[in-house]
Amino acid sequence: MKKKLLLIFSMLFFWTILGPTNLVQAQKVYQIGTDVTYPPFEFANKNNQYVGIDIDIIKAIAKEEGFKVQIKSVGFNAAVQSMEAGQLDGVIAGMTMTPERKVKFDFSQPYFDTGIIMAVGKKSNIKSFTQLHGQKVAVKTGTAGANYANSIKNKYGFKTVTFDDSNNMYQDVITGNSVACFEDQPVMQYAIKQGTPLKIPIKPINKNSYGFAVRKGHNQELIAKFNKGLNKIKANGTYDKIKAKYLGTKNHATPKQPTEDRSVWGLLKQNKDALLGGLGETIWLTIAAIFFATIFGIIVGLLGVLPNKFSNGISTTIIYIFRGLPLLVLALFIYTGIPSLTGQKIPAFVAGIITLTFNEGAYIAAFVKGGIEAVDPGQMEAARSLGLPFSKAMRRVILPQGIKIMIPSFINQFIITLKDTSILSVIGILELTQTGKIIIARNLEGFKVWAIIAIIYLIIITLLTWLSNWVQRRTQS
Repeated sequence: MKKKLLLIFSMLFFWTILGPTNLVQAQKVYQIGTDVTYPPFEFANKNNQYVGIDIDIIKAIAKEEGFKVQIKSVGFNAAVQSMEAGQLDGVIAGMTMTPERKVKFDFSQPYFDTGIIMAVGKKSNIKSFTQLHGQKVAVKTGTAGANYANSIKNKYGFKTVTFDDSNNMYQDVITGNSVACFEDQPVMQYAIKQGTPLKIPIKPINKNSYGFAVRKGHNQELIAKFNKGLNKIKANGTYDKIKAKYLGTKNHATPKQPTEDRSVWGLLKQNKDALLGGLGETIWLTIAAIFFATIFGIIVGLLGVLPNKFSNGISTTIIYIFRGLPLLVLALFIYTGIPSLTGQKIPAFVAGIITLTFNEGAYIAAFVKGGIEAVDPGQMEAARSLGLPFSKAMRRVILPQGIKIMIPSFINQFIITLKDTSILSVIGILELTQTGKIIIARNLEGFKVWAIIAIIYLIIITLLTWLSNWVQRRTQS
């Protein structure tokens, strides 16, 4: 009996020690950053699922090597910064393996050959860099094309204009604001074959290769798995099938995307689920942020009216700092700056809520403080002369009058918060603006998609404005 009990306890011990470890290893999920506005390497298809050469390759390798990936669409620049901060395990986003990047990142073996090309408008006569003198050239933030353009702009006398995504860069050339753009060869060739009205007047320069990147000195096991899996999918033919799927072969032309109804109504019907999802994320983000910002703002605002110089100083300092910081800078600082310092990951949504809480909360604190101070000082003096303590006089006499003054400002802040959520697309939150960018990357219908999104914002803001006016009338009556 004792031997059986000893055997059972031994089995339980080894299961406790080894079982969960194996389970965790089997369920290892890597957070992979990418930029889904970069077809044919990564983009959203008509069902708004992330596809492309890079996405298919990383998924095929994960399948071969027995791990899972969670794709994070945060844009190229944000993906690189997030990986540096430890927020992401790796980045696959058509990243050229330049010497500068090799200093900061560890790369896999090359998985795709590329080069930089210059593209111009279809009717343009520009055929060499010397003709760029005195002109503007569009580039995309943080790309090898941007680095190359910036390295030669003084030599050839042109200026660069920087954009966050490829579509806006192409549109700047198409509309004539810039005379040319610099882009990776396969990406530009794919866009032209899909109908983008640009042409390539020069041969590729600075030939290089794309690689999968991880933070320097970290996630070496992931690099090893990627290299091993890449060799396997090249050997079994999966790699060639993925390339042919998006780029065609010598005997088969590049497959065109399925024909879509490009009217405004057609775009609305095709993308209604994605737009509703983005709208839902925007509203949820706004409500959560305004809830926490209100609590934060009331506390800081009340500190500013207490009869205590120290608390007044704290309130003034907090309001000054968070109102003075641009929202974009604050978002990037919280999402990429703090994790790089502490080593702790912060989910993008949580980082967005914290950003809005501090920024919007500082504005709420200012009008809470201002609303209370707007009440006639004689009211407080009269209450205190009747024997009411400060807290009771504030609660029973001052705050009821101050709240009436604050309500219109509060609803106005709610509207501003809703609009400010669009800035958080920079850290990859899939709200309405980020949803629009992803849809445009697929169909290049920037004017129509932005018009749809602008109308959605206007409808919501109009409803909130009506609510604000109604509440204002009720409080004044």
